[in-house]
Amino acid sequence: MGVPSNPSASTGTVAKWDSRFAGHVPHNSSYYSKCILGGILACGLTHTAICPLDVTKCNMQVNPDKYKGLVKGLRLIIAEEGSQAIWKGWLPTFFGYSAQGALKYGLYEVFKDQYANMLGKDNFEKYKGLVWCAASASAEFFADLALCPFEMVKVKVQTAPHGTFPVAFGQAWSQMNAQRVETGFPYRSIIPLWSRQVPYTVAKFFFFEKIVQLFYTHIFTQPKDSYSKTTQLGVTFASGYSAGVICAIVSHPADSVVSLLGKPANKGKSLGQIINETGFVKLATKGLGTRIIMIGTLTGLQWWIYDTFKTALGMGTTGGK
Repeated sequence: MGVPSNPSASTGTVAKWDSRFAGHVPHNSSYYSKCILGGILACGLTHTAICPLDVTKCNMQVNPDKYKGLVKGLRLIIAEEGSQAIWKGWLPTFFGYSAQGALKYGLYEVFKDQYANMLGKDNFEKYKGLVWCAASASAEFFADLALCPFEMVKVKVQTAPHGTFPVAFGQAWSQMNAQRVETGFPYRSIIPLWSRQVPYTVAKFFFFEKIVQLFYTHIFTQPKDSYSKTTQLGVTFASGYSAGVICAIVSHPADSVVSLLGKPANKGKSLGQIINETGFVKLATKGLGTRIIMIGTLTGLQWWIYDTFKTALGMGTTGGK
């Protein structure tokens, strides 16, 4: 990922346009490394912080007749299993989404520059949206390979009936691995995970970049750097939250399938069988309200943390005209 200094600076000639030198700071190995760290903070911390919502949402998807709403579901879980139960799976959540965030954000920056350079400046300006989509999809493909084993452990811990499966991360991981013929660990869920996360991430990055662009085109019409960091980070959060609502709707059916794969009654069933038995309407709607609240807030906070981290290191906020 090493990037040389801009060649035109030493030769005095007009260098070929390079996306890596077109932004606020040069995109060199240090820049990409900082983006990786920012992604760890953005995804690892936020997903862990909303673990109680995730526990409830997953149980609503797996057992909708029992868990009929966010507040009722939370109360029922606490009543049956104790107050600590709403934090089940927080450690695989932290590890899994930290790894995913590192690759999601870090590789997005790398792929975005690579694809932009393949197109050239003029075509990149015409087809920015396609570059954002391609770069985010490529990054998420690899990010999900890192996430999948942790996600499978998390879902199993969060949805297994009380007392039937270990809650501690190490023991849960070991049991999933020991029963891999039945559980399909570590990659049985990779296809539904890609089906959930790739559309989610494409929507997350495309709509975020697009909404930021609209803000700086129609509302804050002066050069972006002329506005305070507080204003820029406000634009970041508003754009991230708006993108998150769209993400939740787009990716919810696949998210339901990922949760249902951990249900004991679905052991050994194919993806097609689970989808047919559940029905697309239920997959697309059950727990969606909770997920919109969760993912909207989550995505807004992720972008805010990521851009706050970048701003603190002098890298500037993401997106613009």
